[in-house]
Amino acid sequence: MESKPFSTKDRMVVVYTTAENSSLRLSKTDNLKFKELKQPTEKQVCVFVNPLKTFQTLLGIGGAISDASAEVFAKLSKEKQQELLNAYYSSDKGIGYSLMRTNINSCDFSSDRYTYIKEGDKSLKTFNIDHDRKYRIPMIKRATATAGGKMTLYVSPWSAPAFMKSNNDLLQGGSLLAEYYQPWANYYSKFIKAYEKEGIPIWGLTLQNEPMAIQRWESCIYTAEEERDFLKNYLGPTLAKEGLGDKKIIVWDHNRDLMNQRADVIFSDPDASKYAWGLGFHWYETWAGGKPMFENVGKVHEAYPSKNLIFTEGCVEKFDASKYQFWANGVRYGTSMINDFNNGTVAWTDWNILLDENGGPNHVGNFCFAPVHGDTKTGELIYTPSYYYIGHFSKFIRPNAKRVSTVVSRDSLLSTSFINSNGKMVTVVMNQSNEKVVYNLCIGTQATEVSILPNAIQTLVY
Repeated sequence: MESKPFSTKDRMVVVYTTAENSSLRLSKTDNLKFKELKQPTEKQVCVFVNPLKTFQTLLGIGGAISDASAEVFAKLSKEKQQELLNAYYSSDKGIGYSLMRTNINSCDFSSDRYTYIKEGDKSLKTFNIDHDRKYRIPMIKRATATAGGKMTLYVSPWSAPAFMKSNNDLLQGGSLLAEYYQPWANYYSKFIKAYEKEGIPIWGLTLQNEPMAIQRWESCIYTAEEERDFLKNYLGPTLAKEGLGDKKIIVWDHNRDLMNQRADVIFSDPDASKYAWGLGFHWYETWAGGKPMFENVGKVHEAYPSKNLIFTEGCVEKFDASKYQFWANGVRYGTSMINDFNNGTVAWTDWNILLDENGGPNHVGNFCFAPVHGDTKTGELIYTPSYYYIGHFSKFIRPNAKRVSTVVSRDSLLSTSFINSNGKMVTVVMNQSNEKVVYNLCIGTQATEVSILPNAIQTLVY
């Protein structure tokens, strides 16, 4: 059955706002009606939404349950634990996360370094996930239950066990030794099966977190050719042979700066490309002092339209408790999400959903922000602007929504729109200026006038 074309007739526009220097946090601020506006003038600021032009389908929006998040969660009172689960995973009480990432072996946001085997066990006979049963698995299960029993979960390794690597260390980079390509491929399969045996379905995996970063924490380097060959000759065939061929494999999982080169090398090889569902990317390319490279995302999408793009990690670095309410941190999320979606991204994943009052735990002192912090001294939860900015998308734009053409007439505004499978249109608008802006939301010859506060984000549902 053909769905009816979108019509503004009898539709109310419900506006939700989060604004700096105000008490508005995902607050309902307006109920508006459409009226005729045949030809906007140059002086009228407009957001043009064209429901006839649709693009990618949304897989989901969410964040990572790392060891750190699960350890902080375990220290909260029962009441605060439930509050946090509702805040993230309930679509009516909270912001309705539907996507989740977690780590294979330890990462920097773990209290200590660990793997799931005894060091040197290349046959993987000692493989077990007992470590994760203490904090992480229980939290993942509770989050999934709060989300209604369904969660799209993918997993990422930061490093292979030390003996499998050229530097014989979990940390400080190093690369996978050729003789361990097969045992390491088997390791992913064992991890996925172990989690699924616990009743936690795994939707997909990234091949390697940040394969070009030599970090003082868990890291492992793959050139584009090495990643391509490991995928094509080991990981892809191994998962297929183990009955896990339906798991979605994501390559790259690193910053936007080099994503196009990685896509070219892997996706132009048909034998490797057939195993790759898509490419994941992070937002930390700004470490070099430049601006985010949003256009690179669009360039990969343009070159490889059949491949999926997924934002796999972003957080605000360098924790500082005096900046819990620093507005620019939220703005960074909103700016990235709108640009990434408008460039073809199908899913967006924040990093740790919860950290403590020090921005950890992190076993190498790489303390960062999360959208929510749990103060383990006072037992309180601290919600930052980032939480509300993400919520303007995740609460209203649901899995299977389709992105709809949206264009702004002034650079003070940023905007994206999606139509949900229930027929509700959602337009997110950000005001990047220090002035209030009055704009028209225009659909064909129908429009409604909306006012947005300085440095604010709005979601319009209609």
